[in-house]
Amino acid sequence: MVSTISNDRLASLARKKMKRRRLLHPTLLGLLVSLAGLTELSAAAESASGMVLEGFQASPARPRLRLLVVGDSTAVGTGASAPAQSLVGLIGRAHPDWMIRNLALDGAKLEDIAAQLRVGAESYDRLLILGGGNDVIRLSSLPQMREQLNTILALAKQRSSKVVLMPAGNVGNAPFFFWPLSRWMTQRSRELHALAAQLAAVHEVRYVRLFKERADDPFVAQAELLHAEDGIHPSDAGYALWLRELQAQAPGLF
Repeated sequence: MVSTISNDRLASLARKKMKRRRLLHPTLLGLLVSLAGLTELSAAAESASGMVLEGFQASPARPRLRLLVVGDSTAVGTGASAPAQSLVGLIGRAHPDWMIRNLALDGAKLEDIAAQLRVGAESYDRLLILGGGNDVIRLSSLPQMREQLNTILALAKQRSSKVVLMPAGNVGNAPFFFWPLSRWMTQRSRELHALAAQLAAVHEVRYVRLFKERADDPFVAQAELLHAEDGIHPSDAGYALWLRELQAQAPGLF
């Protein structure tokens, strides 16, 4: 027997289909706009007012301790109002007798951080690694991130016996990203931090966890205060919060 569908039923199905389309379009549009925005991220970071593009360094006459910093824009201090207000700058202000060499570059991925660690052969009393966020945003695969982190930590241990790995926090919580891309960025950030924790234990280095779920993240609760104008990097207050996390999770080192 051939079944038939009434005109009313056909009309009802058509209305439901159109409703699904109306719901889908804003989602697809948001995703496409966000993905397009990824290609403009570096330019936006460089052009936003108050951005810092030269990392903090210090060379006291008689340094008590030597610190090497490698990483991406968060190590450079992008988003801070001045180099002294960046995370590395705040470390320098807290320890004016430390020599600080900062090799970080804005936009650096993990593979670029590995290259930074190949510059020179001097030993340091402390070594701070700030990075991983660009690999989250630029869609590096998990195997790629694992390989690069392994390389970074092996190279770092050759330069210092006291290494701290401090990846960026939950990128998906940054105002720059909105749903559904924010959810994807959160999952990728979660995966990066799982890798970082695992490999830090293997290489016996200190890992600082900045990742927080949305409900627990002060960068969500105080977004305007803790984010820079670009909507992705920390502000002065954001970097100050990172310093407190660093000091709490790596006691006695900074």
